[in-house]
Amino acid sequence: MPTPSFQAMVVEEISDGSFTRQIKSRKITDLPKGEVLIKVHYSSLNYKDALSATGNKGVTRKYPHTPGIDAAGIVESSTDPAVKTGDPVIVTGYDLGMNTSGGFGQYVSVPAGWVVRLPSNLTLVQSMILGTAGFTAGLGLLKLTQAGVKPESGDILVTGASGGVGSIAVALLAHCGYSVVAASGKPEAREMLSILGAKEIVGRENAHDNSGKPLLKQRWAGVIETVGGEVLSYALRSTARHGVVACCGNVASANLRMTVYPFILRGIALFGIDSATTEMKTRQALWQRLASQWKIEAMEDFSSVIGLDDLNVHIDKILSGQQMGRRVIDLNK
Repeated sequence: MPTPSFQAMVVEEISDGSFTRQIKSRKITDLPKGEVLIKVHYSSLNYKDALSATGNKGVTRKYPHTPGIDAAGIVESSTDPAVKTGDPVIVTGYDLGMNTSGGFGQYVSVPAGWVVRLPSNLTLVQSMILGTAGFTAGLGLLKLTQAGVKPESGDILVTGASGGVGSIAVALLAHCGYSVVAASGKPEAREMLSILGAKEIVGRENAHDNSGKPLLKQRWAGVIETVGGEVLSYALRSTARHGVVACCGNVASANLRMTVYPFILRGIALFGIDSATTEMKTRQALWQRLASQWKIEAMEDFSSVIGLDDLNVHIDKILSGQQMGRRVIDLNK
């Protein structure tokens, strides 16, 4: 039987409308009645987690709450025959960490339909170096390949390249033989991005254009765009004929100001990436790909492991744009 209590980050709303976050003891009986109880070994820190941890009601409606949209661990108990006790598993996306108690706790209780068995060529910690960020980057690469963008097609732009999704996208694309141009506003990220395989590293200002021109010089065969707003507008206006833009972020802005000309004069394809609701068949196949032909060997080059007690500092960092790469949370550290 599992321990009756465990440690978790708990975010609470107080009387003045502000929010506190503390590491507290919780009970297994506090968790939702899911079909699968998982002892979480590792989680990871994403921008959405930081929003939930600061009381963003657009992410999490009710508090107290434990964030963490990623979790990897061992099945403690299961009422579904497809998920067996002792299985190493991954849960990313769906409602985990949003309105369902998430991976910043030592246990999660979830529906069986959310659970992916850990691929044999990945460790639990590697799965969380990837996590939602790596899965999202993988979906972006999948869209490019399905649309016929090959390494010989030309340069691929990755925006927000020093962040979680961006850094993994750079490494994935380079691993698969693509010529990657990484755009980042952090000069200190240049060394990391070079190690990850970027052919060229440019400043944030080089992925931005306020000229108002409906079309810009054709530059990119494809783009994995993690920022949104004016950067997405620039990416679409500067992508070459029949190129592909995969969009997965709005940290800069949710607004998009541009004309339809890139679509109707150049045949640009814009794909939205919604990793949380990806169907299970695609989810399982992509995780297998991330563990085999798309496996990044030097994952530790863009990640570090922290404990639950370190989370507060890193939540503040990711919200202020100071985080580079990935932070993996060791729930037993």
